[in-house]
Amino acid sequence: MQDYLPICREDMDRRGWEQCDFVYVSGDAYVDHPSFGTAIISRLLEAHGYRVGIIAQPDWKQAESIQILGRPRLGFLVSAGNMDSMVNHYSVSKKRRQQDAYTPGGEMGKRPDYAVVVYGNLIRSVYKDVPIIIGGIEASLRRLAHYDYWSNRLKRSILLDSQADLISYGMGEHSIVEIADALNSGIAVKDITFIDGTVFKTRDLNVVYDYQMLPDYDDMKRDKRRYAESFAVQNKNTDPFTGKRLVEPYFGREFVVQNPPSRPLSQEEMDQTYDLPYMRSYHPSYEAMGGVPAIREIKFSLISNRGCFGACSFCALTFHQGRIIQARSHESLVDEAKKLTAEPDFKGYIHDVGGPTANFRFPACEKQLTKGACPSRQCLFPEPCKNLRADHSDYISLLRKLRELPGVKKVFIRSGIRFDYLLADKNRQFLKELCSYHVSGQLKVAPEHVADAVLSKMGKPKRAVYDRFVREYREMNAKLGKEQYLVPYLMSSHPGSSLKEAVELAEYLRDLGYMPEQVQDFYPTPSTISTCMYYTGLDPRTMEPVYVPVNPHEKAMQRALIQYRNPKNYELVREALTKAGRPDLIGFDKKCLIRPHSAGPAKREQAEKRTPKKTAKKTIRNVHKKKQKGA
Repeated sequence: MQDYLPICREDMDRRGWEQCDFVYVSGDAYVDHPSFGTAIISRLLEAHGYRVGIIAQPDWKQAESIQILGRPRLGFLVSAGNMDSMVNHYSVSKKRRQQDAYTPGGEMGKRPDYAVVVYGNLIRSVYKDVPIIIGGIEASLRRLAHYDYWSNRLKRSILLDSQADLISYGMGEHSIVEIADALNSGIAVKDITFIDGTVFKTRDLNVVYDYQMLPDYDDMKRDKRRYAESFAVQNKNTDPFTGKRLVEPYFGREFVVQNPPSRPLSQEEMDQTYDLPYMRSYHPSYEAMGGVPAIREIKFSLISNRGCFGACSFCALTFHQGRIIQARSHESLVDEAKKLTAEPDFKGYIHDVGGPTANFRFPACEKQLTKGACPSRQCLFPEPCKNLRADHSDYISLLRKLRELPGVKKVFIRSGIRFDYLLADKNRQFLKELCSYHVSGQLKVAPEHVADAVLSKMGKPKRAVYDRFVREYREMNAKLGKEQYLVPYLMSSHPGSSLKEAVELAEYLRDLGYMPEQVQDFYPTPSTISTCMYYTGLDPRTMEPVYVPVNPHEKAMQRALIQYRNPKNYELVREALTKAGRPDLIGFDKKCLIRPHSAGPAKREQAEKRTPKKTAKKTIRNVHKKKQKGA
């Protein structure tokens, strides 16, 4: 029968189960949808004949909360959920968030900080000898020593702090089945040291072979440069074809061993994963509490791929999903789309067809399928590789099939496109179809910044590339007779950005006539190149020093410069311009960002009337109209 997996003893009794093989403990509410890692892993194990029960958001202060399904036969699986629990709880300014989209009713506080560690220790306090396997984004990105922004210190591998036995890192489909089969065959968890995509701990290096030794944790705590060196090695060993086994010592007495990553899923395996018998919604027990808000964004969306060869410095995808693109077949996606159209609340709109990057549908080059991604080169940065296969024909064909389905009014692309990859494709058919059918008035893109010095640290293309895309997008819409606009995502205070570069971004926005309604400060999350720069002041790729804005006041100034028209930011902007040596931008000239303080409130108010504040949407519309007339 197709039903939700057991969440209580009564559910087990209805299925005739006396004991679960695995109990999955999750920091998210139970949502049986393939956008949730808990659903994928539990359904995959079910497909391989294992009995899996779910304990979602247990009360971590009560040991009884993880005993409701009894002792599992093979082990506990533990995940913080779809997000790192600290990112889920805190903004970049470390203020507590008000809502949790992965909890019924959006209620905050249903999971602990550092959820995997807390859940692991809670389980171990009750079940002394039951195997604990941790996974998901939190465990995956904290699998080795890592900088923790919220405590501002270098932390040990989460494997040690959680008292778990194994980490299944990355997406986990291959490794979790191998772990389950090994445990089921009677192999002790301490002897499961041979599975790709896992991390284990040992006191005996004789059980480890063909490995590369990383710096000792104690050395890295004393010397940030040693951590940067370690991270550089890790960053070059994220590929399943070329990645080496890595050993991280702890005071020379204990060792955390990272096996090479699991191989990517084939298209057939991807199809099978997304064709498992998901209920495609949250557990009905949450209905009275208002449901789980996160379902709204993904219920009518299609995941077409995973992995990303864009390799932005501030993104952890390289460490979690890898650089090799894995994609589903058209048939699998069309079949899922048909299921969406049959939903009673489907209104005719497919909200997204994509993944980390929507317009990636196959590996960057043929070599990656047999030899993997280049360990010391990137596919798109600083320039597209000469071996890059830039071709949107498969994606175009897929989108056309989805558009033609009965009941589908429009198919949107909201997960983001990589504009430099679009430009690398000599054929502009995708740009034409994107503008014709898949944009709803505004297309959100992510140049992130405009100063080349910052973009180089971000791993993003130069400003000239974005300017070219803006021009071509505008020209294509004019040709089609459409009034559609670009909304750029921008980031402040990224490593490499001083006040000089922040002013350069403000001037760009001034010339564009656009003030963003929201600005994202750089958020140092575990296991990204940018976070390593933030903590060490070094670029781990070159070991060269990097300027890092860490002072909260300077970060506030950089953020204020992006929203320089907001009267609340006046003093911060004035201070920033003075410190940056740009008093020429304080005055009444049209090139100035703000008016002089000495002008007095009346004059400043009069000047503001001459340059009225506009909403982001209206400003973008007016700017594009002017440019289209000029064209």
